[in-house]
This record gives sequence, structure tokens and C-alpha cells, in this order.
Amino acid sequence: MTDFTAADAAKVLTDNFAPWVLALGIRVDTVGPERATLRIPADPKLCRVGTAMVIALAVAQGGLKPLTTVDMTINFMRPITSADALLDARVMRLGKTLAFCTCEICPAGGGKPAAFATGTYAILA
Repeated sequence: MTDFTAADAAKVLTDNFAPWVLALGIRVDTVGPERATLRIPADPKLCRVGTAMVIALAVAQGGLKPLTTVDMTINFMRPITSADALLDARVMRLGKTLAFCTCEICPAGGGKPAAFATGTYAILA
């Protein structure tokens, strides 16, 4: 067991996380043996869809329809440094109630993929 406190964990957060992550207002609630509980305050700005796969779905449907994320998995394989990231999102299957998508993230200008994501969305209307 360590003497690592919630204040120590908060310092790790503020000293190491990107400004856009900190802008979420994340706070360390508690720490315990081999665990930490963090809190993201409720904010209507966070209650929106927001991935390249959603844009691909809007293209496939001829406009954005109400949907919600059922599952998303992202595999990070390598960093992208000093380059824009290109996200190539594709709809693999568009059903009446579910849609299945993939997204490959590569550095602009070419190179091996940096990440690969899959997503399943429930179509609500």
C-alpha cells in the first residue's frame, strides 16, 4: 500500500493530461488500494454524438438521424506526432435498428495506421 492521496492523483491529472481533457472538469473523488474514482460533472455539451463514424452514418442515411452508441472499441497502435490525423470511417452494415462501423486513423501524408476503431450504433428513428 502506498501513501498516494487524492491530491497526488489530481496533480497527475493536471500535470499530464491534455488541456481538452482537463476542460471536461474531471476531478479525483477518491483513491484506494490500486484504484481511483474520478468524476466528470454533468454538462449538456457532453451529451452529443461526435465521431467520424457518425458522419459516415449521416452520409449513408442521407442526413443525421437520432442514434446512440451501443459499443465502441478503439485499438491504439502507435502515436501520431507532428502530423494531422486522417480518420477513414466506413459503414459496414446499416440495418433498420443497428449500424456497424469502422474507422482507421492514420497520419496525414501516409504511414501505418495509428489506431483502429469499431462502433455499433442503435438507430432510434
